[in-house]
Amino acid sequence: MSETHSHAPPGAPSGAGPGGGPEGSATPVRLLLVDDEAGFIRVMQKRLARRGYVVDTAGSGTDALRALRGATYDAAVFDLKMDDMDGFELLRVVRRMAPEMAVIMLTGHGGAEEAREGMRLGAAGYLLKPCEMEELVCAIERALGRGAAV
Repeated sequence: MSETHSHAPPGAPSGAGPGGGPEGSATPVRLLLVDDEAGFIRVMQKRLARRGYVVDTAGSGTDALRALRGATYDAAVFDLKMDDMDGFELLRVVRRMAPEMAVIMLTGHGGAEEAREGMRLGAAGYLLKPCEMEELVCAIERALGRGAAV
């Protein structure tokens, strides 16, 4: 995927869910989902949008940086292994561009050492793929300081 996409639930205002976003918040959470697996990103975007998140996607680190130059996000989920730059490299750049944005690292190739490195670089969480949607939503909500919305 080489472009950034936004998605809201069909027939609903952008980010609409109970009260406009997760946990009934008045303002929907803007989320950037970055992964080079097009099928995975499509499924996750739909599932997160159904939860009330406004979800933009990027299929590479380069696309993610382009999206970040054009919009503000509350949180992001970065895949660790991507072709053009890995999630750690993206996280280093993002910490300078948007230090307040919560970032969750997501990978199918990692363990304790990668988790420690991600946290050292400023990630708010680290999950292994495949992860349950509830686990991802809880990690996003914790990273935003909102507790665990399930």
